[in-house]
Amino acid sequence: MIEMLGAPDHVVAVRLSGRLTGGDMDELTAAIEAKLARHPRIGIVADLADMAGLSLEALAKDIRYNISKLGDWKRFPREAVITESSWVRAAMSALDPVVPHVEVRSFAPADRAAALTWAGAFDERA
Repeated sequence: MIEMLGAPDHVVAVRLSGRLTGGDMDELTAAIEAKLARHPRIGIVADLADMAGLSLEALAKDIRYNISKLGDWKRFPREAVITESSWVRAAMSALDPVVPHVEVRSFAPADRAAALTWAGAFDERA
């Protein structure tokens, strides 16, 4: 399930819970594309604290969408991931230096407000 969270207009903030379906990924993609239509660059906040996994269809849609955005990574300057999972935190730390144009940082659930502030703190026009 995807729940859209309150955020500045140049930030997509979502809480992902349970096992995500292909329909959930369609909803998330539509939200991202709507923000990209209004802003040259957007921040992302993904609260994964209650996520239990992805269906195969959701995983395939996520991979396809990410591949379609390879040339547009500079449009996603900051991505905050909220999680208690140590392996997700480690993965985010490993991704940060290798994903060009994108800063990736993980936050604890208690630091949701800081994640939202950080994800939106960039020059939208750069």
